[in-house]
Amino acid sequence: MIEEMRKGAVANLPVGASVAAYGSVLGMLAAQKGLSWLELLAMNLSIFAGSAQFVMVDMWVPPLPIAEMILAVLIINMRYLLIGASLEPLFRGKSFFHKAGVMHLVADENWAVTMAAHRHGHVTTGFLLGGGICLCVIWSAGTLLGHRLGALIAHPERFALDFAFVAVFTALTVGMWRGRRDVAPWITAAIFAVTAERWLPGKWYIVIGGIGGALVPVFQQWLLPGKAPFALSDPSRADLVAKEIE
Repeated sequence: MIEEMRKGAVANLPVGASVAAYGSVLGMLAAQKGLSWLELLAMNLSIFAGSAQFVMVDMWVPPLPIAEMILAVLIINMRYLLIGASLEPLFRGKSFFHKAGVMHLVADENWAVTMAAHRHGHVTTGFLLGGGICLCVIWSAGTLLGHRLGALIAHPERFALDFAFVAVFTALTVGMWRGRRDVAPWITAAIFAVTAERWLPGKWYIVIGGIGGALVPVFQQWLLPGKAPFALSDPSRADLVAKEIE
């Protein structure tokens, strides 16, 4: 378990710099909104979801709209239903408390790294947990550093720090490309997400895009029963993320 956690932590270090940079932007925004150092740390440890935390900070105006915050975070984090489903092979046979403890530290980045590693060989929930702990520490350090610097840098976008989130997911997306079989799900997800973002309020486009893309292999399997459905362990020909693990 400890060795798997170490491997997971090391595998996630390459994306750590972008996570820290992205977190520093959140810290700066939180300082400008008047959040204290302890409030930001408590948010990091209890929520640990970058996009949801950005929305919360953006909505942080006294009196706090608690109900609206909860609903917004719930909508944004509904994508974890899909992430959790994709990790079912790793959690098979584990207890509820084991699943809950590990899933609390699942972020988009260590999920993607774990998916990539699983296609190249066997990994355990320890690998996923190690990556989550690594990213949580880096994320917290980045946000708290940004909080300290918040009063000094009024416009973080001038230094392109707000592009860190886009950069890391661009790299992860390229790493998860498996060839022509991904064309239909990816295009479908993009169409659904863009359409929903244009016509629906809030962050529903995240959920709708994910569900739309995930349903494509289901329909492909239904229409072409001879084709094997996507599995977590399917090999990838262009898995750049997993190369960092070797």
